[in-house]
Amino acid sequence: MLKMSTLFLRTLRDDPADAEVASHRLLVRAGYIRRIAAGIYSWLPLGVLTLRNIENVVRQEMDQAGFQEVHFPALLPREAYEITHRWKEYGPSLFRLQDRKGGDYLLGPTHEEMFTLMVKSEYSSYKDLPLSIYQIQTKYRDEARPRSGIIRGREFVMKDSYSFDFDDAGLEESYQKHRDAYISCFNRLGMKYNIVKAVAGAMGGSKSEEFLAPCATGEDTYVLCPACGYAANVEAMQTKVAPGNAQGVPAMEELDTPHTPTIDSLVAVMNANFGGGYTASDTLKNIMLVADGKAISVLVPGDREVDLKRLQENLSGVHELRVFEEADFAQYPALVKGYIGPQDALKSGITLYADPRVAPGTSWISGANKKDRHARFVLNGRDFIPDAYVEAAEVRTGDSCPECGTDVIIDRAIEIGHIFQLGRKYSQALNLTVLDSNGKSQTVTMGSYGIGVSRAVAAIAEQTCDELGLNWPKELAPAKVHIVATGKDDLPFDTALKLGSDLEAMGISVMLDDRRDASAGVKFKDAELIGNPIIVVVGRGLVDGNVEVRIRATGVKNDVALTQATSSIAALLS
Repeated sequence: MLKMSTLFLRTLRDDPADAEVASHRLLVRAGYIRRIAAGIYSWLPLGVLTLRNIENVVRQEMDQAGFQEVHFPALLPREAYEITHRWKEYGPSLFRLQDRKGGDYLLGPTHEEMFTLMVKSEYSSYKDLPLSIYQIQTKYRDEARPRSGIIRGREFVMKDSYSFDFDDAGLEESYQKHRDAYISCFNRLGMKYNIVKAVAGAMGGSKSEEFLAPCATGEDTYVLCPACGYAANVEAMQTKVAPGNAQGVPAMEELDTPHTPTIDSLVAVMNANFGGGYTASDTLKNIMLVADGKAISVLVPGDREVDLKRLQENLSGVHELRVFEEADFAQYPALVKGYIGPQDALKSGITLYADPRVAPGTSWISGANKKDRHARFVLNGRDFIPDAYVEAAEVRTGDSCPECGTDVIIDRAIEIGHIFQLGRKYSQALNLTVLDSNGKSQTVTMGSYGIGVSRAVAAIAEQTCDELGLNWPKELAPAKVHIVATGKDDLPFDTALKLGSDLEAMGISVMLDDRRDASAGVKFKDAELIGNPIIVVVGRGLVDGNVEVRIRATGVKNDVALTQATSSIAALLS
């Protein structure tokens, strides 16, 4: 029994100054977590209990699905990550360190290499497969901007599992088993979530889906089609645009457009001097970027912005992406800021990417690569040819669903799970093979499946909290019942202790507020802030042989006979 007279707990009346979202604010105020440094948090007893309850649900669902638990160290040697090139590819997000002998190590951000090598050391035949193994472990990533409490930290707890199959058909089956296990897991956690299409990104592989918990302050943005149910992360949203009709498009015409370095100023001059009727969507933005040290230009319609995260996820193999700076422009003197057009990209040695909205056969107003000069009738396929098409423009509410054409809606969410069909990227790099029925060596195919365990604490808090505090589902709460003893006499306290003991004998976890020096008002506020699902008040009602039973989620409260209290509470919890 958690007795608040001795429990290591201090609740706070004021919000922490650095709290940006409700979960961060309430988890700190209710005494679940404390900040150590940016993106690094310690867990107090109530936080540990909640975290462990979520871990238990995840572990039970993984075991139920037939997956087996292993455990790796967080401190890992460099060698395997050199083989897969991730020692370099992870860039500044990787925590690197050396031992006293100068050996290079890292704090594991994820463990594909370790899982692959473990299976390689133990298995050698197709008869050993399929296999799915998992761990629940602390990960480390040096986030550039850790924020939102434990939603985006530099140290976090994650469940990662991996499937190993002989062929692609086996991978598809393992992927579906994990998908089903995730659905069961998140249902048990009481979470609202959507399963959306995603891009694999740096993980590699083919098929990829995210489990997103809708949340107004979430960092992920996704699209939903109200008609056909299509759902995708914005990075994976596909744009379908028909090619333009190039017939009859006049030859490219250069125009005098002084003092028009912005889209708005360009549209104003075009409407004033060249016939009118122009909008930003008729213009072409040429966004200059540096991708892994190489200059690229990205073309999007003038009424759209480039979504750098979306662009990078869809640029295969690009690890660092940034906007052109003055030093970069100095290396390309032919580029005139504010007046850049795609016509000279090939001559300048710049890789030219176009968003699908800049379709073949479409005509645009664009920079003429001369100061105070633009060109119109700049035709894709005649005056410039993109090296590749890539999803780069921001996605908006009202964009067309790629499957049925209905206007999509956009929502925000917290990513709580991600599943990938990795394929053979890591098994090839680390030479994980098995012998087939003919004794021939075959490369194993893999899947990767993650759940953010500590992040789930925050995501659930975001979805269930109210103006009073946290409001946990019964399976996750530090205790299922929070008993508040009030008054100054011994009777309420003795009765509360007896009631708590009786509930625990029935297997129901209890938190008992047995503090003698706290007022009833303080105790009630703490109970609501902490968020256990059932609150029982033992006090004035004892005169009539009653206790008050409150349901935290609904606020409904009833007087219940003390003799019937345990059975009534058990019935509510069931």
